[in-house]
Amino acid sequence: MKEKNFLDRVMDFEQQLDDMQEQFSELIVFVAKMTEDNHSLRLENEHLRTRLVELTEKMEAAQHNEEQLVEPSFEEDADIGEGVDNLTRIYEEGFHVCNVHYGSSRQGEDCLFCLSFLNKQNE
Repeated sequence: MKEKNFLDRVMDFEQQLDDMQEQFSELIVFVAKMTEDNHSLRLENEHLRTRLVELTEKMEAAQHNEEQLVEPSFEEDADIGEGVDNLTRIYEEGFHVCNVHYGSSRQGEDCLFCLSFLNKQNE
């Protein structure tokens, strides 16, 4: 009887080993899949970070270029306004500012060309 009991125990132990080996094989497959997923996610994350940096740099460059384009136009508007103010001052001092008689003395008379020019510039 002891021999049968011993054989039963060996057979049970063999079955347990087979079960454990099957679980271990499943665990290896699971770890391999998780490692592969982890690697692909790391690559994708790295790619997304690189793309984010590129897009951020492009947006900053575009904003910088836009600011550069906007700022000169304000300066040009200021220069134009200042130029019109200077021409108005010259006209009030008695000189022509029109293209017909520019720089010559008005001798106290109003010039329709100068007034038309100044009105166009103030609009």
